[in-house]
Amino acid sequence: MLKLILFSMFLTPLLFNMWLLSNMLIILMMMIILFFSKDLNMLSYNMYMDNVSYGLIILTVWITFLMVNSSPFYKYNNMSLFLFMMLLLMTLLILSFCSYNIMVFYIFFESSLIPIMIIIMGWGYQPERLNASYYLLFYTLFASLPMLVSIMYMYSNNLTNIMLMMMSNNKFIYLGMILAFMVKVPLFMFHFWLPKAHVEAPVSGSMILAAILLKLGTYGLIRMMNIIPFMFINYSFIWISVSLIGGIMISLSCMMQIDMKSMIAYSSVAHMSLVVGGIMTMSMWGMVGSYFMMIGHGLCSSALFCLANISYERSGSRSILINKGMLSFMPSMTLMWFLMSSSNISCPPTISLVGEILILNSLVSWNSLCMIFLSCSSFLSACYSLYLFSYTQHGMFFSGSYSFDSGNVREFFLIMMHWIPLNFIILKLNLLI
Repeated sequence: MLKLILFSMFLTPLLFNMWLLSNMLIILMMMIILFFSKDLNMLSYNMYMDNVSYGLIILTVWITFLMVNSSPFYKYNNMSLFLFMMLLLMTLLILSFCSYNIMVFYIFFESSLIPIMIIIMGWGYQPERLNASYYLLFYTLFASLPMLVSIMYMYSNNLTNIMLMMMSNNKFIYLGMILAFMVKVPLFMFHFWLPKAHVEAPVSGSMILAAILLKLGTYGLIRMMNIIPFMFINYSFIWISVSLIGGIMISLSCMMQIDMKSMIAYSSVAHMSLVVGGIMTMSMWGMVGSYFMMIGHGLCSSALFCLANISYERSGSRSILINKGMLSFMPSMTLMWFLMSSSNISCPPTISLVGEILILNSLVSWNSLCMIFLSCSSFLSACYSLYLFSYTQHGMFFSGSYSFDSGNVREFFLIMMHWIPLNFIILKLNLLI
């Protein structure tokens, strides 16, 4: 502990540089979580860290560190407020993943909405960002109110006793508890807020939204499954059906997008539908596969948003029609595009591959007819990833410029810091379980 205290003391000169100070605070947080994880298991009466929350907390801190190091252009406008919002969001997400009490979890779950809304409204690109943040707010609040009512009902009827709750057969409590998480994931039919929020958010907002905030929904489902397992067993077929059909529908709509950020946002919905399907099988393989898929998707989609922003900064447009022929303009960055596009298809040796294999096995063992939908979904995910890569990197460069700009060290560092954990965790998977 003494080394951490000394580390904090030597941070004092950095008070004059908020950017460096934020980076150092995040690294300190990462060190504490990695080195003292065994001591942090029982943080307090309402705070607890188990294997599921441990991986997601590390992912949260890591993505926040990369957010701070992402695009510097818009951060010069109220930089200290922007960094404060990122650190506040990181703190609220860590507290959400640590919460052991359902009411405390609900409070932090809802509180994480405020900083992301401020980031979208304050540092977004177009005037439509106000509309996008309203979508995000009202979708989440509309679905969260039934959850609050269900929690209040449980407390008022003394259903906090875990055995009484597990035996409960109240459909309204089940729907109320699960709806907020389905919107947050988001499942197909509840996903309309996501592309709007992603397209209008700055790159840091898109990174945390895709990497962590969507995982709050699946994390909530895993927690609820332990509270009301019998209701999950009875009604899981509905959610699996919606997720399988929705995955194919969303993959098809990905093929029709011309906005890079919109396509990456829709691909997030397709991947998260697989995660929901794996959780709803209620098998060990499905659970562990969904967990690996959550970590893998968090790193992969965040990196794709970074790459889309790198192209946007050069060309001034997110359109695939304008961002053509980047191979001749940014040759070294094409390698990064290839690595992350292949990771998006769950190529070996990514952690997403392990997750996808486990989810496929669990869904096929649940019902063999799932194989038809899963094969279509996997094929289409390869199609839109290759479509994104080939359309942006190949062809004639749009602007007619003969110069080239391969990117700077910060940008390569940013992408590689996504790619290295995504591909090397597979060597020691028991770190996360």
